[in-house]
Amino acid sequence: MIRVRFAPSPTGYLHIGNARTALFNYLFAKKNNGSFILRIENTDTERSTSEFEKGIFEDLRWLGLSWDEGPDIGGLYSPYRQIERLNLYRDYANILVSEGKAYQCWCTKEEVQNRTKTQGYDNYCRNLTQKQISHFQSEGRKPVLRFRVPDKDIVVEDIIRETVTFEAGSLNDFVIMKSNNIPTFHFAVVIDDFLMKITHVIRGEDHLSNTPKHIIIFEALNQLPPKFAHMSMTLGPDRTRLSKRHGATSLRDYREKGFLSDAMFNYLALLGWSSKDNQEIFSKQELIKEFSIEACNKSNAVFDPAKLLWMNSQYMKMKPAQELMTLSMPFLEKAGYKKPDIEKHQKTIEKLIEIEKEKFKTLQDIPERIGPFISDNINWDLQLLKKFKTPDIPGILSGILVEINKTASFEKSTLENTIRKFCEEKKVKPGELFQILRFALTGTTKGPGLFELMEILGRDVSIKRIDNFLHLL
Repeated sequence: MIRVRFAPSPTGYLHIGNARTALFNYLFAKKNNGSFILRIENTDTERSTSEFEKGIFEDLRWLGLSWDEGPDIGGLYSPYRQIERLNLYRDYANILVSEGKAYQCWCTKEEVQNRTKTQGYDNYCRNLTQKQISHFQSEGRKPVLRFRVPDKDIVVEDIIRETVTFEAGSLNDFVIMKSNNIPTFHFAVVIDDFLMKITHVIRGEDHLSNTPKHIIIFEALNQLPPKFAHMSMTLGPDRTRLSKRHGATSLRDYREKGFLSDAMFNYLALLGWSSKDNQEIFSKQELIKEFSIEACNKSNAVFDPAKLLWMNSQYMKMKPAQELMTLSMPFLEKAGYKKPDIEKHQKTIEKLIEIEKEKFKTLQDIPERIGPFISDNINWDLQLLKKFKTPDIPGILSGILVEINKTASFEKSTLENTIRKFCEEKKVKPGELFQILRFALTGTTKGPGLFELMEILGRDVSIKRIDNFLHLL
């Protein structure tokens, strides 16, 4: 039974790179009918918050990931928060000490730095006498626990990177329990992984240097290490590590910018992995079926916001108008439109979304192009208004009002014939009149085709808006 885990620290919102790690674990688990476990590494009590933990849950669910075990749903190996498992870590640390595989270290950070400079810890406390220990105790020092690194090569058999060897002497004795009895990452992660029966650890390449430490702790506890797969790093367009200087870096940033979750799911899956035929647009089920951890690239993945925006626009085109309407509600409300007004004009908005969705890149585009159809009151841009405030415009618009009021039907083909005929008779340039009418009807110069627009608004609303615009002029 394949079991994988995603173990974020709740010290901030979910980073794009971490979201990609979660996604790869999820795809691997689902592809192999395994279990995907969510574990929270919150032993950094100063920086970890319940708000960020809740945010991680929300962002993962938004992305389309569900977990089989976790802090919020429980499971066979509860608890799933490290801060609630401290007694377990202490028990296993005591076992290592009793077997001579770990020892107390009384050195301060300053002492270690003064003795070793840049060489790391020099194993000074490995073989202290009782007299030396008593002296440190009398000074009120509190020891950390260090793992006694065996003098041997450590081999990592990695699914993606194949065989990686760390030579004997490349590791110094490292801390597994801090002086406050809180475990370090290296120790807690190993205890959790074997107690939760994790079979595969899929994580970023930046953890590869940690893996030999984890392997020797597994061995010291007589446990078989899981299989490891170290994914390529997620870089920005300039091929440096993705950070705030590249713009949005958290999943939440992109949620708030109006990106679709299934577009993000699709895009992240293609960072460092590709199908055999270089397909780009996948459904969730297609990705689960096609994904292979062995096919992941060793070279770093470049997160390209422009490519993501393109992919999001493709998903915007594929979505039914009704679904886009629902998804855009928060953005419409944020733009200042009242929910009752939105619901009142729902059918109109859905028609407009269907017409306009080829032009949408994100959900944020919808309020700008749809907004004029929600409110009955148009706020005309005064700067643009100056452009249309010429002596002949009122007469032309008054004439148009008469003509469209006489039309038997208010369908776009009838409206187009009527208005084009009017232009021909009055020697008015069609393009100029179309622009004036669009501005009179919506307060903007962007939007769907003029005649489709008028048909959607209907006779009464169209005439009322043109009439109000005339009064404004």
